[in-house]
Amino acid sequence: MIKENRRRYNDAFTEERYQEMMTWLTEQYGHRPKFHVAESPIFVPNDVRDHLMRACEDVLEVVLAPGFAERSEPAIPAAERVPGQTDRPMFLQLDFGLCRNEAGEIVPQLIEGQGFPSLYFFQFLLDQCYRRFFPIPEDFTCRFGGMGAEDYLDLLRRCILGKHAPENVVLLEVDPLNQTTRIDFVVACQELGIAELCISDVEVDGTQLFYQRQGVRTRIERIYNRVIFDELNARTDLQRQFNLVEPVDVEWAGHPNWFFLLSKYTLPFINSPYVPETRFLHEIRELPQDLEAYVLKPLYSFAGAGVDLHPTPEKIAAIAQPEHFILQKKVQYADLIETPDGPARTEIRMMYVWPDDAERPILLNNLVRLSKGEMIGVRYNKGKTWVGGSLGYFAP
Repeated sequence: MIKENRRRYNDAFTEERYQEMMTWLTEQYGHRPKFHVAESPIFVPNDVRDHLMRACEDVLEVVLAPGFAERSEPAIPAAERVPGQTDRPMFLQLDFGLCRNEAGEIVPQLIEGQGFPSLYFFQFLLDQCYRRFFPIPEDFTCRFGGMGAEDYLDLLRRCILGKHAPENVVLLEVDPLNQTTRIDFVVACQELGIAELCISDVEVDGTQLFYQRQGVRTRIERIYNRVIFDELNARTDLQRQFNLVEPVDVEWAGHPNWFFLLSKYTLPFINSPYVPETRFLHEIRELPQDLEAYVLKPLYSFAGAGVDLHPTPEKIAAIAQPEHFILQKKVQYADLIETPDGPARTEIRMMYVWPDDAERPILLNNLVRLSKGEMIGVRYNKGKTWVGGSLGYFAP
């Protein structure tokens, strides 16, 4: 979005250089991403940064208000309520589509929020990659608050490990070896010294949890949780002793309940020019006349699953549980990023952590997704280039 940076980057880009970057990325931790890494980052000007910061504050005003968790409690399905809920989310992500307003300004529009960890560790690696192979100005940064790379890792380490030894902390997932985002797990586990563990490998002994670490039965005292119930419930083939909902003696680095508490369920409560009109489907007495201007979203899905860009009265009438859906005004992503084969649209995720000793969440990093399809996401960008996972560099 900053023309001189875009021109310099595009002029320096070659496919050969990009492949060299991907080879180097793979060699750092011995794993190649299973998703497409975008050929380019984006360069964010100060006016867009300022809009993003104001938009984030509008959302945080709601999330940090007294009683937020209590008001959001109906978002947690009864069968998926995990004991020991923390009084705050450790991880917060806010996804904004970049659009143009009537005055032609680039402004963010909130797509959704989530109280669940994202690719914090992969984004750390991706910053090194772009800087090593392409012209990224030294005074541009993807992190916030003047945070350096080592400070960034130290803060994540402190949040995830807590007071525990790395061998007593595990990254918990459903079939982690086959997850699309496994590159993030690999980097996290190597940097933290913790194990990557499938939930089916957790052993339950009374109220204590164990796993096999290099052949030694080892106590699990803290879980860096990456399990999503949607996926867990679908994997009936996995034989497991632990299902998350048992009362056990364990700490959570990212309590599972916050996946629901801070989610699409939050959107109808936020009144901001940066948040498109959103309503719970079951509370709508009369559907909008311009229904084609809305998108229908399930509350409890992940990675865009179940989103209907073209809802109709017939489709809505057929929904058995309308309380599990929202109807949101569509946003028009702007064609902002100049690429060799046409402009790309972009979504930027602002990534926070909230340490126990901090009064407010700390904005750490960002994640960008580029798209040339109808929606952001892999299924809408097959066969396209200069799309996929990326990073935003902010002007000084």
